[in-house]
Amino acid sequence: MTPVELSRTVLRAVRRAVEDGELSVVVPEKVSVTLPGAGGWGDYATNIALQLARPAGETPRRVAELLLPHLAGAHGVSGVEITGPGFLNISLGSTASTSLVAEILRRGPRYGFVDDLTVGDDTPNASTARLVRLHAPREPRALVVMDVVARLLRSQGVDVRTTGETGPPEPAWVTVLGVDPYCAPQEPTPLDLDLEVEDLEVEVVRPVPVPAPDLAPLLTLGRDAARWALLHPAAHDRPRVTADHLVQREANPLFRVRYAYARTRAVGRNAADLGFTAEPGDVRDTQDAQGDVEVEEVTTPLARDLTPLLADHPRVLARAATHRAPDLLARHLVAVADATLVLLPAVLPLGDEKPLAAHRARLALAEAAGAVLAGGLSLLGIDAPEHL
Repeated sequence: MTPVELSRTVLRAVRRAVEDGELSVVVPEKVSVTLPGAGGWGDYATNIALQLARPAGETPRRVAELLLPHLAGAHGVSGVEITGPGFLNISLGSTASTSLVAEILRRGPRYGFVDDLTVGDDTPNASTARLVRLHAPREPRALVVMDVVARLLRSQGVDVRTTGETGPPEPAWVTVLGVDPYCAPQEPTPLDLDLEVEDLEVEVVRPVPVPAPDLAPLLTLGRDAARWALLHPAAHDRPRVTADHLVQREANPLFRVRYAYARTRAVGRNAADLGFTAEPGDVRDTQDAQGDVEVEEVTTPLARDLTPLLADHPRVLARAATHRAPDLLARHLVAVADATLVLLPAVLPLGDEKPLAAHRARLALAEAAGAVLAGGLSLLGIDAPEHL
């Protein structure tokens, strides 16, 4: 279950409470769900009870108590708990997690893309902006950001054209940074676009990012490290252009992201050598020495931390596109990579242990994480290496 699907589930719970006469409020158009904060519980949390309390004439906790039974019985929800003044904390069942992993494996690196023009709550509405023209100053960071924003918008079903100022980019920007060589000044016409003029939304990449201070060192980093150096910081932050982006160690976020992806590919190859393949399922199943199957809590936070991050990927892509902010995607990939690296040691059997259903499920979860990492890196214009 993705955050968008869970948001709709919460919305249905509100609608049922209103229809049953338990709440007297106008049903909102959408509901926000987020990862639980400090003191939270479960996979997701929503503050909908706090939002509805005043118009309902009830306390937030009372609204949460009214919504809880409608939400607890929903498909894919294994538990609901009220915390704080009235936050609803929601736990998703293993079936929901299994369906999520299966969906990611089915979509591959295109998981989170809007292949049709049916968009979610945070997705750019293609019906109001059939085509967007992004326009950037002739500066390498602005052009790289514009390139990635265009990729993000296209992933969300929006048609995009890009233009630049005062002539084509420098050849080194094209060969090293991957800037669009055809991003020259031009005025689109209805004939070029095959659209009516009023269907065109033109904007400068906003906000215009702070330029990279040292261009020469940036070009020595190579495409992947240079693009990461420009994209990982928020637009208002000055990028740090140093050789640290090339160092293969944990302190380098780019290394962790690419290393996590390469490791997901490696465990897949190793699993094939051991004769088993991925199969979405419950990652907690274990087997004792007598061969009896038992279910225990996995000590590593592999499902608790990684699964919500994978489920959140479509929302992150939509937000990054809506806010023209590639750094949101870059930071999300770092979080996914860190959670994936915790999972990977538990994927393969140890010693003479035979592959169990849990190993197949963990392999499926690892491959799903790899698909998210590969898709995200591709949107940033960065290579996802099979070996590192």
